[in-house]
Amino acid sequence: MRYTQVKRLDSVERLRTHLADLGVDIPVDEAVDPNGPLGEPVTIHDGSAGDLTAPNRFAILPMEGWDGTTDGRPTDLVRRRWQRIGTSGAGLAWCEATAVHADGRANPNQLVLTADTVDGFAALRELLASNQVSGLQLTHSGRWSRPLGTPAPRIAYRHPMLDDRVGAGDAELLSDAELDELAGRYVDAAVLAHQAGFDFVDIKHCHGYLLHELLSGFDRPGRFGGDLDGRTQFLRTVVAGIRWRAPQLAIGVRLSAFDFMPYTAGTDGAGVPATTEPEYRYTFGGDGTGLGIDLAETHAFLDVLTELGIGLVSITAGSPYYNPHVQRPAYFPPSDGYQPPEDPLVGVARQLAATAELTHRHPDLTIIGSGYSYLQDWLPNVGQAVVARGDATMIGLGRMVLSYPELPRDVLAGRPVQRALVCRTFSDCTTAPRNGLVSGCFPIDPFYKSHADRVELTRVKKQARGPAHTPGNTEDSA
Repeated sequence: MRYTQVKRLDSVERLRTHLADLGVDIPVDEAVDPNGPLGEPVTIHDGSAGDLTAPNRFAILPMEGWDGTTDGRPTDLVRRRWQRIGTSGAGLAWCEATAVHADGRANPNQLVLTADTVDGFAALRELLASNQVSGLQLTHSGRWSRPLGTPAPRIAYRHPMLDDRVGAGDAELLSDAELDELAGRYVDAAVLAHQAGFDFVDIKHCHGYLLHELLSGFDRPGRFGGDLDGRTQFLRTVVAGIRWRAPQLAIGVRLSAFDFMPYTAGTDGAGVPATTEPEYRYTFGGDGTGLGIDLAETHAFLDVLTELGIGLVSITAGSPYYNPHVQRPAYFPPSDGYQPPEDPLVGVARQLAATAELTHRHPDLTIIGSGYSYLQDWLPNVGQAVVARGDATMIGLGRMVLSYPELPRDVLAGRPVQRALVCRTFSDCTTAPRNGLVSGCFPIDPFYKSHADRVELTRVKKQARGPAHTPGNTEDSA
């Protein structure tokens, strides 16, 4: 099925009409005021480190790079990306997914923070603006680990569908002792991040990676599974270690607030649920069907964060590996994905609604929303309306930053959106790295348009389309 592309909705009236036809609630302001809600400062409270102040309501979201060295150090491509974040004008820079151990990388070129690489991270921090609140996302990829380019899964529990997808049938569960050791690595990395000059670290709990998987480990035996106290034991252990060894370092959490079951491509190429069973118990924030949301435990998790003195949360959903339309709504899927099973604006509205509920119920937390890139030209209009309604504290920018990092600067200066730079969710920034190429915006960023990997990317995309290519859902028709 073909959906109306956002860039065809060339007025607020047309956008609102389309949203009404879809039956979803996305607030849209008629005009954007550079001196309005998006330009207001925000104070982030942390129970140990004290307060941090971001000068405006724009936040750069963490993304996973595929362009470091094989020993986890930054390259010129990484430095270019961080430099662009530094000049973006965003008040908070929540910087990219960084492995705490080489074996936990999602790809062979992901950054790794160790005593040997910390100087490179300090140099990256210097590329950010002095008034940007800066953070580093610490992660272990768990079942999605590919440190040498082939699957090397480490799993928290047995999963009836995902084990087969990553070849984890013979993989041993991470033991409680191994998780204790890994928690120590998180603490070590946090101490190094503090030494490198970052204001906070993110203990990542999203997108199907290890700590997100632990949150749905209802059947996992031992100290790190079972009830919510057990499923948050890893987080509690890491936070206690950071508070002891780096008390001046603030802590944040990026959280998949809800999850759906895995999807796969149906006969027409559109995504369909991977099972028709009426029960699916492997989702945190799910309703037990695999296709619905129940935020009861998500609220309880945010209460845990408050108890731990954590005041900064970035809300996302799902996973890019098994239900990408839930995590990052897009018109054009990556080469190994599926066509969207719904108008992507429905996915945007789903994330906005969950974030709004969480923000209103937890007013002491600074909550950053996600899913905005698909709004394209209307991102500032929606972001302003969301902040004005109190539906999120800050507006997070992900893929948009690869094509248009200056969006916050332009909006806050009262300049119109530069339409030629707006992310159109072509998903090349996903297709390229999943085929061993560097990550970047090949369709829009002039630097990557002329990059040598673009030739190979074009070949990969043509091969992936094959005879089942669906007219209208390609970059060429955008």
